[in-house]
Amino acid sequence: MKRDDELEEQIQAAAALIAEADSLLITAGAGMGIDSGLPDFRGDNGFWKAYPALGDRRMRFYDIANPLAFEQAPSLAWGFYGHRLSLYRQTRPHVGFGQLLDLAARMPNSAFVFTSNVDGQFQRAGFHQDRVVECHGSIHWLQCSCSCGQAPWPADGFVPDVDMQTCSLRSDYPSCPSCGRLARPNILMFGDWEWDSIRVDRQKSRLDAWLARIERPVVLEIGAGIAIPTVRECGESLDCPLIRLNPVDAEVGLRRDI
Repeated sequence: MKRDDELEEQIQAAAALIAEADSLLITAGAGMGIDSGLPDFRGDNGFWKAYPALGDRRMRFYDIANPLAFEQAPSLAWGFYGHRLSLYRQTRPHVGFGQLLDLAARMPNSAFVFTSNVDGQFQRAGFHQDRVVECHGSIHWLQCSCSCGQAPWPADGFVPDVDMQTCSLRSDYPSCPSCGRLARPNILMFGDWEWDSIRVDRQKSRLDAWLARIERPVVLEIGAGIAIPTVRECGESLDCPLIRLNPVDAEVGLRRDI
C-alpha cells in the first residue's frame, strides 16, 4: 500500500509539472513501441525469438544491424530490414500516442519529440514531421550504400518480399537513383561511418530553434534505456524538470525530477 501511495504522489506531482509548463519535450526510446506490438530486441534471446532464422545462424542484433551486413550478406540484411519496414508500415500506434497529442494540444508552445526509434510511429500517430527528431534515422528513408552523394530519399516505392524461414529478401534490392548501387536504410547502425545524417541534422536544428523560444518546458521521457543513453542524455541536458516513465530504470538524479 505504501508503494501505491508513493506512486500516486509522483503521478500527481508529474501532472502539476505538466500543468505549469508552456511546452512539452517528449523523449522516447524503444519501450514506447512495445505496446503497439513491435518486437523487443533487448538481449539475444528476444532478438532470436523475433528472427529465429538469424538465431539459427547465431547472429546477434549487432551483426545484422551493421553496414558490413549489406556488403557481406545483402539478401540477409535486407531480409531483416525489409521485414521491419513492412511491420512498421502495418503497425498502428497505441493509444498512448493519442494521449501525448492531447497533452501537446493544451500547451501554448505545443510539443516536440526526440526519439531513438526508427519506426515512424510518432508521425503516423499525428505528430507533425517538423516536430520530430529521429536521432538514429528512419527506416522509411533510404540512402546509397556507397556514399555517392545522393541525398536520402523516401522508401515509399520499395515493397519488400521476405522469406521469413530464411530471413532473406526475395524481391529486388532497392537501388540508388543516382549511381544504381545497393541502397540501405537511412539508419545509424553499429560501426556506421557512412550514415548520412543530413535529415537528422535538419531535425535537430528545428528542435534547437524551438527550445530557444520556449520558457517553461518539461521533459516527458518514455521507455528510454541506459545501454545506449542518447535519449536519456537529451532530456537530462536541459535546464528543466524531467518526468521519467520506465518500469526498470526509473531513477533520476535531481530532486526536482520525477
